[in-house]
Amino acid sequence: MRNSRIRIIIPQRNSGLSFGETHNSGVHEIFQYQHRVTYAECTVGNHIYYARYLDLLEAARGEFMRKIGKTALQLQQADMIFPVVEVHLKYKAPARYDDLLTIEAWLTELGKIRANFGYRILNQDGKLLLEGETWHVCTSLNEKPKRAPEDMVAALQPYLAKPV
Repeated sequence: MRNSRIRIIIPQRNSGLSFGETHNSGVHEIFQYQHRVTYAECTVGNHIYYARYLDLLEAARGEFMRKIGKTALQLQQADMIFPVVEVHLKYKAPARYDDLLTIEAWLTELGKIRANFGYRILNQDGKLLLEGETWHVCTSLNEKPKRAPEDMVAALQPYLAKPV
């Protein structure tokens, strides 16, 4: 567990502040990915099963990395992976079958070995459904810490939330 937290500035929609965030009108880029909720993702209660949100964040993160020019397969072929070492999710409201979700992703921390992603999931009406963060480390395929490629770090910089 981390002993100290960095306060970050994240542009807010019509939601309260959380995860140590402060309001700002926009200081970094946010990647957006859309997903239509399938019946298979839902429970009998017609909402996404809680663990499925991790799959949605993974899909968004994969497309985010593709956008900056580094697919997961390319990274693996270069003997590099970014395993998740910690996850925080805060559920605000349920996503339901056939909802069109927008998954927003950005970086909350970016270092030589570490990359932390922040997320928000909104429904088609712009209602905030989930806030989250995943912590990653860069390793080789044999799980030894490794520096992230400089070109990848540079491509991620515009998505990095600025400390307050």
